[in-house]
Amino acid sequence: MLLNLLKNSHGDEGFNNWELTQNGGDQWHIEPTPDDAVATYFCTSLQPCLKKQVIDLVKSGYDAAYLDSAPEVTVKDWYSSRPDCGGVYRLNVSLLNASRAVIATFKPPDVTVPEGINWTQVTHKFTGYGPGLRFISFEHGGQDTRHWKGCYGIRVTGSSVTIPPKP
Repeated sequence: MLLNLLKNSHGDEGFNNWELTQNGGDQWHIEPTPDDAVATYFCTSLQPCLKKQVIDLVKSGYDAAYLDSAPEVTVKDWYSSRPDCGGVYRLNVSLLNASRAVIATFKPPDVTVPEGINWTQVTHKFTGYGPGLRFISFEHGGQDTRHWKGCYGIRVTGSSVTIPPKP
């Protein structure tokens, strides 16, 4: 089983391990979910809300020689809209070298999600990006489409970043 390198991906620990890079409108919230597998999710507001984690891969136990072999990096994220309001979903994941310069990026176009859309997963695999990987920056979030006061924006949870262990 692969270890998720992102910490607190469901919001069980509040916003611990996350940097709130944008916290607009009525700001980020954490809400409970009726799903038994996931207790909570993060919810955005009427103005852009983005949060980020930067993963130090050496501190996470990967050695430089293995990272220089460009192991496959898999990124997954889950998003949904509310039953009564649509949202805009954003994701930006970058592989960084020791100086935190970008080696490779996955930044799909923003997704406008109509109201009532259940959980949708985004998956991306980085391969063939060359040597130098030392950090991964993962940032996601969004906002609602109706600009309603409160927390009616896109919901995110269950984010993950995985790298296979050294063989």
